[in-house]
Amino acid sequence: MDELIDDFLTYLRYERNYSDYTVDAYSKDLSQFEEYVKDRLEGVFSPGLIDSDIVRSWIVYLLDEKISPVSVNRKLSSLKSFFKFLMKQRIVSVNPLRLVTGPKTKKPLPYFVKEGEMDILLDGDGFDEDFEGIRNRLMLELFYDTGIRRSELIGIKNSDVDFDAMQLKVTGKRNKQRLIPFAEGLKNLMLAYTEVRNREVGIQCEWFFVRKNGTQLSTGIVYNIVKKMLSEIPTLAKCSPHVLRHSFATSMLNNGAELNAVKELLGHSSLASTSVYTHTTFEELKKVYHAHPRAKKEGGNYGN
Repeated sequence: MDELIDDFLTYLRYERNYSDYTVDAYSKDLSQFEEYVKDRLEGVFSPGLIDSDIVRSWIVYLLDEKISPVSVNRKLSSLKSFFKFLMKQRIVSVNPLRLVTGPKTKKPLPYFVKEGEMDILLDGDGFDEDFEGIRNRLMLELFYDTGIRRSELIGIKNSDVDFDAMQLKVTGKRNKQRLIPFAEGLKNLMLAYTEVRNREVGIQCEWFFVRKNGTQLSTGIVYNIVKKMLSEIPTLAKCSPHVLRHSFATSMLNNGAELNAVKELLGHSSLASTSVYTHTTFEELKKVYHAHPRAKKEGGNYGN
């Protein structure tokens, strides 16, 4: 890999505190671009020789290879960040991506679980009464009640849970920490879980959520548990921990929460990321209006 790309990845990891997963994604995108440029420029990869025509031809190449517009735009985002870094270092004087636009994508609305369906799932008898059953129900409830990410859940330590103040400290993207309040119901579930965990697992561990042997949960285990439980909802097209994050945000906004408050709870760096949920709630609002008896009459225009 080119030395400049290596320097950029080091900058992302140690100065911007990007996760290993994100740095790896940047690395793959830039390696692919480097390989493409070398094919075009007879084995040479020199950022100063790269112009907008090369970038545009790469976009065409990727689309011809059946890479989705969403993935192409992500790769372009990696490339833009790389050239911004090079300009900052004064290695190049012109950013070849300044006039390049990516392929248009139609952003799908986030999948989410309706409140009634979530109540039936959480209050039903689909969970065993043993350690794993109590733990799995708590995980589902915690995802839905707080909107935290999967990586944030498995990263919770015992010291991050303040039962007196009823708040939870989580570490999000780029190691940013935030405090999330929780209600009495969730507090009782968490206390019940810790009692069973301490009694049955019996191994002192710094992590709040653990396996039977006392070790920290993996992202794969958490994903599979949530997927299995959400698959009980027949109307849900996608089953993952992130769907519960979407469900939390949608439920909060549907029940009158301010967009800025939801942004802070989710740990978003900008309102743009949170505003996608306003479209979801608006779609729900339209359905409510269309269900109104007046809307069903000829000439009714509720929600249009």
